[in-house]
Amino acid sequence: MRYGLAEVARRAGVSPATASRVLSGAGPASAASRAAVLAAAQQLGYQPHPVARQLARKTGTRIVFAVRDNRADILRDPFVTRATTAMAAALDPYDVGVSLRHLGLDCAADLERLSADRGLAGLVLAGHDRELLGHLPAGLRGRTAAIGAGGADVDSAAGVGALISRLHAVGRRRIALIAGPSWLAASAAPVGAYLRLVRAAGLRARIVRGDFTSDRGGAAARAILTRWPDTDAIAAVSDATALGALGALAAAGVRVPDDVAVTGFDDIPLAGTACPALSTATHPVEEIAAAAARAALGEAVPRRLFPSVPVFRDTCGGSASTA
Repeated sequence: MRYGLAEVARRAGVSPATASRVLSGAGPASAASRAAVLAAAQQLGYQPHPVARQLARKTGTRIVFAVRDNRADILRDPFVTRATTAMAAALDPYDVGVSLRHLGLDCAADLERLSADRGLAGLVLAGHDRELLGHLPAGLRGRTAAIGAGGADVDSAAGVGALISRLHAVGRRRIALIAGPSWLAASAAPVGAYLRLVRAAGLRARIVRGDFTSDRGGAAARAILTRWPDTDAIAAVSDATALGALGALAAAGVRVPDDVAVTGFDDIPLAGTACPALSTATHPVEEIAAAAARAALGEAVPRRLFPSVPVFRDTCGGSASTA
């Protein structure tokens, strides 16, 4: 019997793409995957087709981390730098590099150019909307992984939900949310969690959109105080946004947490050193980015949704603790 590539991949416990890269001798694969594929090929007596071998040698040698956003300075965002560093570390054993690209919201032409790039081993996409993943160029299908909704993601609904539940438990009844941009697919989960919780408690929803920056967080907090001056809690979907809100509240003479409680999301180092210390939820950026990078190379990634754990500090009125 002549065994094909799919059987070699199944026997080795890897994806067909990984098996193809190993057997072609051109392309990224971990040492463990390489050993497993070669052993399976030997056991099965596999002989690659010469044309398939020639095509496989066109595999690229770098992952492109493409961040889609309307902010010109998005590549300096701490999330992007953390994710890029984690991808570089995860891909080092595969002899694959990482390059960073900023995409505008209208990025169809950029994606077409990337799909024709012979140096591209895979694409990791962040900042996508609900339509983009379903309309990728044919040349990117099967070698694109996403960070956020539809890909490797943090369970932001659980993290934000736990924080809002805590705000309600300590007596807050007029809770506002500074959400992410409406075009961003990842913004939907925390908004959904917020709406479910406030409606279940019989409260009115108060939502203002932000962009994960401290400047926008300050502006959003001022907008909340103007529109709903009786607000007694503000939940933000990033720590940078929450820190901006803290600054705006302090400038307005609003005491935190006495008058208004505040929560963030990410648990960046500044969260614990802010005054008052920021209540937030964890965001395992490095684990998520590494998983997405490996998925873009065709590796099977066992986890797609990574947990977020609330960290209660001074700004929501509770003692410092992790739930």
